[in-house]
Amino acid sequence: MSTYIIRRLLLVPLLIFGVTVIIFGMLQFLGPVERSALYVRDFPKNDKQIQGIIRKYGLDRPIYEQYWRWLVGVKDPVTGNREGGILFGDFGYSRTASQPVIDIIKNRFPNTLDLALWAVFPMLSVGIWLGVQAAVHQNGWVDQLARIFSIVGTSFPSFVFGLLVLIVFYANLQWFPPGKMSDWVSQLIFSGDFHQYTKLLTIDALLNGRIDVFLDALRHMALPILTLSYINWATFVRVTRSSMLETLRMDYVTTARAKGLKESDVINKHARPNAMISITTLAGFSVVGLLGGVVITETVFNYPGIGQAAASAAQQLDVVTVLGFAVFNGLILILANLVVDILYGFIDPRVRLA
Repeated sequence: MSTYIIRRLLLVPLLIFGVTVIIFGMLQFLGPVERSALYVRDFPKNDKQIQGIIRKYGLDRPIYEQYWRWLVGVKDPVTGNREGGILFGDFGYSRTASQPVIDIIKNRFPNTLDLALWAVFPMLSVGIWLGVQAAVHQNGWVDQLARIFSIVGTSFPSFVFGLLVLIVFYANLQWFPPGKMSDWVSQLIFSGDFHQYTKLLTIDALLNGRIDVFLDALRHMALPILTLSYINWATFVRVTRSSMLETLRMDYVTTARAKGLKESDVINKHARPNAMISITTLAGFSVVGLLGGVVITETVFNYPGIGQAAASAAQQLDVVTVLGFAVFNGLILILANLVVDILYGFIDPRVRLA
């Protein structure tokens, strides 16, 4: 198993290299003036200043030199400080937000992570359970309802479903408001009486012993969680059903039944674990989508996460910020792919022996 993990770890630098090359290639569609936003905060006032910045940061140099400087940054000859360099966490400066892109990520990612933590469990558990039930009761009424549910969910745009639940549960019933927190919670946080240990509102609320803050945070996240779960349930039902049906036709399942094992043991101990391989892949990339920021959902519900920040930057044509988010999402995708590969080795021993 250790050899298998080491092989996967050795692939990570190559994947990071590939992601950075692709994103840097996208940067080349911008001119040197636009790319100077990676290093400067105030836009130059005249052509002489512009040309000075281009020469200082090598934006007119060969592309391989520009790529290296983009990775490791440039040292200021006067102060000796390093400027730029995505390997050092400098993704450029956002003119629309008037702050470095890395600061936007630091401020927004905890909100997205908080939402993802509470959305993952219902998204995975309900979707997989429905898919298993549909396969076990193939062509029965449970299967028919699950397939209808899957088709409707797959064809339903997330922003339409989000708007519908907003109309029903917020506009009409006033149960679940959009946003991240109520005004009184915001005042409590900025008063200094609420300690932010993790920057995750629900976790910090529990650590501070404030159940009222915890419930308020969940109340604001309820509709985004419902929207994210519903859209993903449809996909998980289809994939789980297909994988389970294929597994239930295997010879070892037939043998287990012939031995007189209970049907629940056949399903839970023999069929379902072997059907989880394809589901693990889907689960991994679904979690990546949550951590990378679900743009439409966060925008619809005015939730201040990574996705909403990326959408705002795109609307204002802040290309440097958008590409900074692309680098961040690419790194998350690589790490998630690594985790999924390692989980494969635990789920199916044949994988780690390949």
